[in-house]
Amino acid sequence: MRKRTFRKLATLALCVVLGSSVYAFGDPYGRFEPAVAAAATDWGLSFQTEGSAPIGNATAAELASYNAYYIGDTTQKVIYLTFDAGFENGNTAAILDALKKHNATACFFLVGNYIETAPDLVQRMVDEGHLVGNHTYTHPDMSRISDPDDFAQELGKLEDAYQALIGQPLPKFYRPPQGKYSIENLEQARALGYTSVFWSLAYVDWYTDNQPTAEQAFSKLIPRIHPGAIVLLHSTSATNAAILDELLTRWEAEGYAFGRLTDLQRSF
Repeated sequence: MRKRTFRKLATLALCVVLGSSVYAFGDPYGRFEPAVAAAATDWGLSFQTEGSAPIGNATAAELASYNAYYIGDTTQKVIYLTFDAGFENGNTAAILDALKKHNATACFFLVGNYIETAPDLVQRMVDEGHLVGNHTYTHPDMSRISDPDDFAQELGKLEDAYQALIGQPLPKFYRPPQGKYSIENLEQARALGYTSVFWSLAYVDWYTDNQPTAEQAFSKLIPRIHPGAIVLLHSTSATNAAILDELLTRWEAEGYAFGRLTDLQRSF
């Protein structure tokens, strides 16, 4: 019954999105594809009112039943900062500097390559109080993995790499690569003790050879911020590294504080 309800809600949300003012993301984060089967979905959003939470593929309450979230408490001016980090290209240090200046904690969703090639930065993330989340070891399309053992192996290899480097267990936060997921994925992640984390605000920042200007970034990130926002940024973005200090300053000036993903469960 819960699976049927989830699929109906996802389909309804998708129809609403396609029929309204759509703000979705091109590859690799959340493109809408109507031909995608109901069991496999690309996460996407529709922003309809400036300063208010967007509509997602499924409701926050339905996702919470799978220990999954795309937004926090929409009555509180709290922002959850997250960074996807597939590799290191020289921008993470500046991002960490800005976060430290604002006493803001974030969750960095890492893949195996990042842990192997930038261990000092991973250690710095942990030392400065940030969470490290599981973005899988090789960044595959996890919605194509139906076997629970194969799903667990992809997350487990990242856990092992983190444990070997840091000497403590990886925090149990999981972000599906490219925002691709299925109901089975959510259930598999929950069975492994994970919280699945989507997002309610992002912009096209991942093309390293075609970075947005600061003005373009602010035009997306300032008016669309909203209470309870889970913000997805990429640590490979030179624009993000350059603007983060000012961005956090401007969000603080609007009365926002920065929360930790560990507080999400308390919002529902």
